[in-house]
Amino acid sequence: MDPDAVAKAFVEHYYSTFDANRANLANLYQESSMLTFEGQKIQGSPNIVAKLTSLPFQQCQHSITTVDCQPSGPAGGMLVFVSGNLQLAGEQHALKFSQVTLFIPMLSGCVSFLFRLVVESI
Repeated sequence: MDPDAVAKAFVEHYYSTFDANRANLANLYQESSMLTFEGQKIQGSPNIVAKLTSLPFQQCQHSITTVDCQPSGPAGGMLVFVSGNLQLAGEQHALKFSQVTLFIPMLSGCVSFLFRLVVESI
């Protein structure tokens, strides 16, 4: 199994699901999963989905710029770094973002997500 292909397939699935219906991301997380969103740490699938579905915007479109993947740990885990643009409905300019995801094969779902908007001064 090619880690780069797996990472790209996951990223496509994750962001298309996020853009269409964030509640459907619940099966990608487990109780031990952790999301750090803009510095706020959230643990467990129900709490993560509650955070994602309560964001102040309901309609958005992610445009992925890069997907970098590297093996992580002896058990075949993966570390995936994503960067791209987040276009919010009604906004003229897209926001830049980056996200890091850690996958561990013994567990179903994602172990750890880090998400950060990249704010630029204009």
